[in-house]
Amino acid sequence: MKEHYYNDLKVGDRFKSEPLKVTEKQVIEFAHKFDPQMFHLNRKAAERTLFKGLIASGWHTAAITMRLFVQTLNFAEGAIGLGVDELRWPNAVRPEDVLTVETEILDLRPSRSKADYGIIRLRNVTTNQRGEIVQTMLASALVPRRLDNKTTDH
Repeated sequence: MKEHYYNDLKVGDRFKSEPLKVTEKQVIEFAHKFDPQMFHLNRKAAERTLFKGLIASGWHTAAITMRLFVQTLNFAEGAIGLGVDELRWPNAVRPEDVLTVETEILDLRPSRSKADYGIIRLRNVTTNQRGEIVQTMLASALVPRRLDNKTTDH
């Protein structure tokens, strides 16, 4: 998989991840560790809730989104999160859902304080196999710039 640098990106670029299936075991294990609410932990109990069944924690969805984003863009030296301005979970993730993430580059600017980095503004939209949006996120990240003369800089 190709490594990306700040220099490789332009506003409007879109990247789509490979799909990832969410299992019931993963939903329950994540919930036990990080979000121990009944609708994440127990299928029978979850059937009696607003959700009418077991659902993944929104934080589990966010973690999956991060994994797919990182694997897809594969930034050289990684992407350093600077903040998330908006995070929404319009639909629940259920066991056996297959998630994909589409990343859109919204803005690019060189870092003023770190010459070998640029700042990207991005939108991640995570969808399930039915095309339903399960998470949206607006964020900024610090990513490395290629400092050779092979490409033009933004």
